[in-house]
Amino acid sequence: MTLRPIALLIGCLSVYSPFSQSAAISFDQAWQVLQQENNSLAAQRSNVERYEHLEDATDNLNLPSLTLGANYTRLDTDITVSGSQLFESTGQTLPNLGPVFNQLLAGLGGVTSTISERDIFSSSIRAVWPIFTGGRINAAQSAAEGRKEQAQSELAMETQARFEDLSKYYFSVLLAQEVVNTRQLVETGLTKHRDNAVKLEQQGQIARVERLQAESALDKAVIERKKAQRSLQIAQAALTQVLNQNSTVEPADSLFINHTLPAQDVFIDRTLATYPGLALLEAKEKQADSLIKAEKGKYYPEVYLYGDYSLYEDDSMASQLKPDWLVGVGVNIPLIESSGRTDQVKAAHSAVSQVRFLKAQAKQDLSVLVQKTYLEAEQAQEEVLGLESSIELANENLNLRQKAFSQGLSTSTDVIDAQLYIASVQTQKAAASFNYLISLSKLLALSNEMDAFRQYQHNAITISSH
Repeated sequence: MTLRPIALLIGCLSVYSPFSQSAAISFDQAWQVLQQENNSLAAQRSNVERYEHLEDATDNLNLPSLTLGANYTRLDTDITVSGSQLFESTGQTLPNLGPVFNQLLAGLGGVTSTISERDIFSSSIRAVWPIFTGGRINAAQSAAEGRKEQAQSELAMETQARFEDLSKYYFSVLLAQEVVNTRQLVETGLTKHRDNAVKLEQQGQIARVERLQAESALDKAVIERKKAQRSLQIAQAALTQVLNQNSTVEPADSLFINHTLPAQDVFIDRTLATYPGLALLEAKEKQADSLIKAEKGKYYPEVYLYGDYSLYEDDSMASQLKPDWLVGVGVNIPLIESSGRTDQVKAAHSAVSQVRFLKAQAKQDLSVLVQKTYLEAEQAQEEVLGLESSIELANENLNLRQKAFSQGLSTSTDVIDAQLYIASVQTQKAAASFNYLISLSKLLALSNEMDAFRQYQHNAITISSH
């Protein structure tokens, strides 16, 4: 069986694949495959990219805005002015210059001029540059950075969770394989015992019931072996799906334990220093602090520069009198606003307090979790090492029972019990090794030391039932 390529692009570029065309892959290779193939991790990476772009977008808040505008206006009538209106606007009356000039001035007073026609069209470029916003721009940028850091922490937490999941699926296959091997050994041993029982019955050395007990035990062993094989197939199917592969994935590693582990405090300190859940809370605290600054900024005025340059104007007197460009400084001072800024500030302070309490509680819970997981790993270590003598004793007991049975000094039940006892101890040992690996994986995930797994594997004691 072969595994499908991780991606067509990798194959086209001849990049090294984390596993060869062999059916069996190591845990480290499986972890590399999962990081590339897992959809939930891909989704979290896209989420990080999203907030990185949103953070970059806030950099533009410090830049001026430039807009191109056009206006069309229709008045009810043309705007006109007469000579008499001009004189009246000055607050003076027409001078008395004699009959001739008075008549001339009166005529000029009746003359009208069109200032602007009723249809007005104009276009201009307008720029506004914020100079002071009461810290609201900085608060928005800080909040965006906090949201990005939150997304990064969520990705890290998802990665740790997937590492733990992979260890469960991967080593479940190895445990199931160990159980199959043990059941096959039991079946082989009970087959030999059944054959011996048949011969002894034919020789008249044992009763028929002894031979029947041997056959019954063998039949049960066959059933248990088939059940174990089904469980192995189910575990392999689950691992294959987790790695998003088309062909069945078979692990190349073995169950193992380590003689010793680093001190418990090492894992606790490392976890409290690097656990992404704490970083996530810190990112939320940064967002809450930014909210406080943004709400307080509503109490301060806004100061901005602005400018306008006319691109097109109607050919009218009003347009000719209007300047082509203008610049200025503007100030907006909030007097009464409806957002409830005082209560908003109080709410933001409460959010900061909440996050700080959550972070303190999270540190306590993490310390307890690491301690519990560490003790479970130690317990599994002790169980594996402690069962070595039990397996040695069980093998010796089986040999004695088999010899005694062949001499008619022991019953078939004694041999069967001895054979099944070996299987139970071997299965218990494999299960303890599995529990150790699950605890170890959890410790490495919590302390952000997942890459160190191969080092533990290099210094391991391999566990095998045969």
